[in-house]
Amino acid sequence: MNMPENDKQSLSMVTCTAPVNIAVIKYWGKRDEDLILPINSSLSVTLHQDQLKTTTTVACSRNFQQDRIWLNGKEEDISNPRLQSCLQEIRRFSRKRRNTGDSTSDVSGVSHKVHICSVNNFPTAAGLASSASGYACLVYTLSQLFGVESEQLSAVARQGSGSACRSLYGGFVQWKLGEQLDGKDSLAEQVESESYWPELRVLTLVVSAEQKSVGSTSGMHASVETSQLLKYRADVVVPSRMEEMIRVIRERDFPAFGELTMKDSNQFHAICLDTYPPIFYLNNTSHRIISLVHRYNQYYGETRVAYTFDAGPNAVIYTLQDHLSEFVQVVRHFFPPEVSGEEFVKGLPVCSADLSEELKRDINMEPTPKGIRYIISTKVIRGQCHTEAV
Repeated sequence: MNMPENDKQSLSMVTCTAPVNIAVIKYWGKRDEDLILPINSSLSVTLHQDQLKTTTTVACSRNFQQDRIWLNGKEEDISNPRLQSCLQEIRRFSRKRRNTGDSTSDVSGVSHKVHICSVNNFPTAAGLASSASGYACLVYTLSQLFGVESEQLSAVARQGSGSACRSLYGGFVQWKLGEQLDGKDSLAEQVESESYWPELRVLTLVVSAEQKSVGSTSGMHASVETSQLLKYRADVVVPSRMEEMIRVIRERDFPAFGELTMKDSNQFHAICLDTYPPIFYLNNTSHRIISLVHRYNQYYGETRVAYTFDAGPNAVIYTLQDHLSEFVQVVRHFFPPEVSGEEFVKGLPVCSADLSEELKRDINMEPTPKGIRYIISTKVIRGQCHTEAV
């Protein structure tokens, strides 16, 4: 944003970052579309910001004529109802603090217009939870600019994108279903901190960076309207799965964590198929990744790696540090990359490993050249939103 010098003098500006979270117990379906209240609780893992994050700068000035927003360099429609909901709620909370005489909060600019610039360092709308990090970052940045307390942010972020409330925290985070009609108890809270399970590693296998053909919002609506499996999942399956997932995380039981994660991912995509017309988020490469994971685990007679897929073809793989190098080499072997070295494996470094002929023979899959564009190597740490120096 270029502006005259006199505009800069009246400018207040804050830059913050927010992380991606990947659900291991999926959120799919709303019981209230206006307040964005889910039909089931969910649980996610917040990923390291060095590899996957949204960076948002909000500038506020009395000289701005209107609110405006840019996403990845392109101006977007600020009248989007979800954007408006977040802006209105933050301004409402800020005015409330001013009216109660909170002298620690500088809310003099709350009536001024804002300019918002948001950038993702990963593909947007490709099933990598960009709306979660995007809305979490927007709400957190606005709160820092207008002096809104952090306790109020979970409900506001949820009104932008449901899963955004989970990106406000690091580590392992649950978004509670809640019971109140106004949604005040449908909030995110941390289950365990980002340092609780340091051996856990995460790989994002980027199959496609293309925008998905059916967005999550319209997909959820269609599932709620037409899938008979969805109600059964919400009422019967998820409540016990949430309890079990929290337990296995606290016990650091990777085989149980991995199996539960894969089963929940599979059930989510089964509901997408049960939706009418059916929704296809996975592609042939996604299916081959699923097969590869199961064959790899079968070779060792235990769950060493686990997959999960959100609303898109890209796989998120969970494993432990001890198995990371070998599995990355397995992926390289069965999905020969177009590029090599750091071009293919981005993020945290991964040591090379040798594969036994027996392992390759037992997996028994034909290689799929260029099926995976690249891998993002990351982990669960230092997740929560924070403010950057400007």
